[in-house]
Amino acid sequence: MAITIDPASSVAPFEQIRGQLADQARAGTLPAGTRLPTIRALAGELGLAYNTVARAYRELEADGVIKTRGRSGSFVAAAGDNAHRAASKAALEYAHRAHQLGLTRDEAIIAALGAVEAAYPH
Repeated sequence: MAITIDPASSVAPFEQIRGQLADQARAGTLPAGTRLPTIRALAGELGLAYNTVARAYRELEADGVIKTRGRSGSFVAAAGDNAHRAASKAALEYAHRAHQLGLTRDEAIIAALGAVEAAYPH
């Protein structure tokens, strides 16, 4: 597992950790079942505050990328369905919220496509 923090980046350190671990899990560099370092150990290794790493781990767990098993530690979750399930849930939440805001179906789709284009630049 290789994580590097760029202190000059406009991306927050917790987000750099979250993104790099998620990318490595998706790519298979960190296979399912891989035990991650403790929050305290990783914070010490990266020279970051405990809470910074803890936030990254919480968000990774919420995204289904890792599973925390109490005192046993945190492990990379089985990748496949977790990301798709989380994305489907987020899309459904968006659709319900757009409907509540009074957007038409077409307006909601256009807004969603704009967000996807912004997140995945060419």
